[in-house]
Amino acid sequence: MVKVELEPLTGSFSVCRLPAGAEPPAVPLEASLFALVVTSDEVSVVCPSGSEPAAAKVEGGWSAFRVAGTLDFGLVGILSALTAPLAQAGISVFAVSTYDTDYLLVKTSQVAAARDALVAAGHRIGVASW
Repeated sequence: MVKVELEPLTGSFSVCRLPAGAEPPAVPLEASLFALVVTSDEVSVVCPSGSEPAAAKVEGGWSAFRVAGTLDFGLVGILSALTAPLAQAGISVFAVSTYDTDYLLVKTSQVAAARDALVAAGHRIGVASW
């Protein structure tokens, strides 16, 4: 199975939902993670806590891990290798993929359990200032 190194991001994050057709929010300056997905059904935003768009449905209290380095598009099983041990530990995950890498968000209240499950599965995790 694939083993990766994860870098914890500092700060807290929110996952937000705006209705379909809503104006996408501006990217906050110096955001370590900001993701925007626009579909015909909704506008989803992952942003630093405190930067949530007005009138959004907000699910706050998330912490984030970044898969270190740049991932080749030919790699198979990265998200599966990360989410399987978290699922076995009963930890919900919100995943975001970018051109270069993947991010996993877990509820801040479950960070220690997530870290333990990921390390037990053979992944390496850097130090964070949570």
